[in-house]
Amino acid sequence: MIPLVSHRAFAELHPTGGHPEGQERIRALHAAYPDFAEARPATVEEVAAVHGLDHVETVRVVSGSGHPTLLDADTICTETTYEAALLAAGAAIQAAELGGFSLARPPGHHALPDRAMGFCLFNNVAVAARFAQRELDLARVAILDWDVHHGNGTQEIFWGDASVFFASLHQWPYYPGSGGPGEGNDTTLNVPLEAGSGDEAVLAALDDLVLPALAAFAPDFLLVSAGFDAAAGDPLGGLEVTADGFGALAARASGVCERLAFVLEGGYEPETLPGLVGSVLVAS
Repeated sequence: MIPLVSHRAFAELHPTGGHPEGQERIRALHAAYPDFAEARPATVEEVAAVHGLDHVETVRVVSGSGHPTLLDADTICTETTYEAALLAAGAAIQAAELGGFSLARPPGHHALPDRAMGFCLFNNVAVAARFAQRELDLARVAILDWDVHHGNGTQEIFWGDASVFFASLHQWPYYPGSGGPGEGNDTTLNVPLEAGSGDEAVLAALDDLVLPALAAFAPDFLLVSAGFDAAAGDPLGGLEVTADGFGALAARASGVCERLAFVLEGGYEPETLPGLVGSVLVAS
């Protein structure tokens, strides 16, 4: 099984009340997978490789105020949010170093260069991609995002960057409204899927469109934004991917290049999330 990276504090930090992105997600994963390398926080400099310092400072100051605040309609910032966000970005970096799977929260793929969005404070997978280029000498990085929601933040960060290929399989039309038909460029591939799409449709899209594009890009490193809200029964998704489907996605991803890592994004049914993650761990 590939190495896991997490931290006990993820189950306590960044309390969100009845918000779907809550501590119970990580508590369920820690109960199922208690053995993991302990994450270290990302530095401000590591986060600033993809985010403006003004955004980083905003999260720090609002969090430090001790007053729960909405940074957008969906993204809460509490007194421990800044700590949790740095730790989540650091966990993604360590997953990149180890070739492992970061089990962390808050997620990241909606976070834009200059602001939080959609439960996401810092873009964990983007921070890890820049770290891999800068510190691991992995010049060409590909990111495969299979969360049910389009990774608009990751797309914006790397739009026009020839060194990073971003591919997203996601439900459309759906939040955040981006990633529709025809939206892309030479290193950005969006594959919108109809609500109700299951294993067959998702894997066909991967095989027919995404894998050939990734092969042509020839990455040195693949990062997977592993969202499990594309699963059948997830309260925030409308796709129907099964545990076997996620395992097949992971097995195919593992064949793209020699080095890869996974970063947890969505997945909002704590009872089923450990089994879905497990299907990826077994297949990778």
